[in-house]
Parts: sequence; C-alpha cells; structure tokens
Amino acid sequence: MIGLVKEQAAAQGIVVKPGQEMRLAQQVAHENRIQNPNWIFPGQKISFNAQALQTQAATASVALRVEAKSTATAPTTAVASVMQAPVIAKPSHPVLEKTLERAVTKGFIPALEKNAVYDKILELASTHKFKPDDFARMTLMESDGMNPRASNQRCHGIIQFCDGPARGAASAGYAANPRAILDLSVHKQLGLVDKYFEDVGLKNKGPAGLEDLYLSVLNPASRSETQPTAALKIPGIQSSYLYEGRDTGAQMTRQSIRQGLLKNATERLGQMLAPSPRLQAMRASKYSDTIQN
Repeated sequence: MIGLVKEQAAAQGIVVKPGQEMRLAQQVAHENRIQNPNWIFPGQKISFNAQALQTQAATASVALRVEAKSTATAPTTAVASVMQAPVIAKPSHPVLEKTLERAVTKGFIPALEKNAVYDKILELASTHKFKPDDFARMTLMESDGMNPRASNQRCHGIIQFCDGPARGAASAGYAANPRAILDLSVHKQLGLVDKYFEDVGLKNKGPAGLEDLYLSVLNPASRSETQPTAALKIPGIQSSYLYEGRDTGAQMTRQSIRQGLLKNATERLGQMLAPSPRLQAMRASKYSDTIQN
C-alpha cells in the first residue's frame, strides 16, 4: 500500500515525506474499506483522490477523501491497480511450524526460543539449499522432532551426531566428547548442523530434495546412488519406516526413504495434542534446568 501511495503521489507531482507514507497508506486503506493495508491482492482496485492526497501530504492531519469513481467521471481521482505493486506473501512452512509447536509442547524448545530456532532453520535452508519443511521431517525421524537430548548411546542430538572418526560428532567439533552435544540447546545444536552440512557438502548437491537431505545425515556416501528404486548400502538396522514395505529385511531405496519420512511426519504431527498450560510450563522449566546444569 505504501508503494501505491508513493507511486500515485509521484504521478501527481506531490512530495510525500518519509514520515507520512504510513499515515497516508492507512488512510487510503480506511477509505477503501481495507481492514489490513498489508494485505492487498492482484486485481484489486484502490481509489486515490488527488486533491485530498495533496492536502494530507501537506498537512499530515487532514483526512484523505477517497471517492470510488473511475478516472473517466472524476479526473481528480486516480484508480490504482494492485497489479502495479504486487504484494509478495511471506512463505509458509507448515510442517516446520507444526514441528516447532510440537517441540515446545514436549519441552524440547523453550517457547521464548521458538522464533529464533525458526529463523535459524530458514537461514540454514537458504545456505545449504534445502526446504525448511524437509528439515523438520528429517528431525521428526531422527530425534522425535528436535529433541536436543535424543540419543541411542552412539548418536546424539537433533540430527543424531554419531561417535567415531569422520562421523557427525567429529565433524561438528565434538570428537573427544560426543555426549556433550546433549547439553546444548536446539538453537546451539543448529550451529553444529551448519558445520556438519558444510563438511559433507550438502549445498553442492542442491537444491537438495528430502532424500538427499536425509542421506546427508544418515550416510553421505549413499547420495551417489541417484536411481529412486536402487538398493542403498546403509550399514546397520534403521527405522522400519525407511525400508520398502516397512520391512527391515527388505531393501532401502531413495523412494522408500522419501515415503517413510513423509509417513512418519504425518503420523507424529497428527498425534500432537495441546497440553495444559501448567504441563507445558513444567516441561519448559525442566528443560531449562537441564541446560543450565
């Protein structure tokens, strides 16, 4: 809306000072019965009265009159189409958003840190060229959705940094004491994720699909197999979700990994129930005490 105000003012030779732009935009929205000036849409017509615009810009106190007439019947009235100033909606990442809500509910992330975690994941997604929702799906498999204390004795944290040389913990700088990762908050562990993804060259595979993102965590060498139905040589027994037919005796493929991650995410997020405020506060307090100690 501010862009349209500036455009119409310039077309009419009116000087609008920086401090007046927002007031003018709000007044135009009010006179056009637009409840939220931040939400305008392609094809929408917005009327501007030239004389009133001049008065408002000059005094910053006189109400702006907007007449809903066409330029053919009212020469002093300009009709601006939002097509001239498209509004870019903020991208939505529903799986990530719901995963973070679930993580707060479970006490994995303090409520006050949720926005910082969200922003950090978007930063990582931009740097390493993957979809934020895919990162959420991966963590739902690896750590029940960003549980910083998830561990199977050999692998630890939100993406399961594993022990051993040339493994995740070593890449993140925790070769000597991998279990120390469990004492870090989700936000701090995301810093380790950044180092790990840099080390395994994830952004060089980008834009990375869900399978490449997950294989970068599970077994980076397997990314070289690009056929969707070819058997992958992944050591050890993994979650049954990742195998064809959810049979750990069957083969694991890119296709089965993708299907398994999508299925797992749908089931875990579908089971999310809103806890009582008291229970949520207790979980957050317990998590905070653990980090401080």
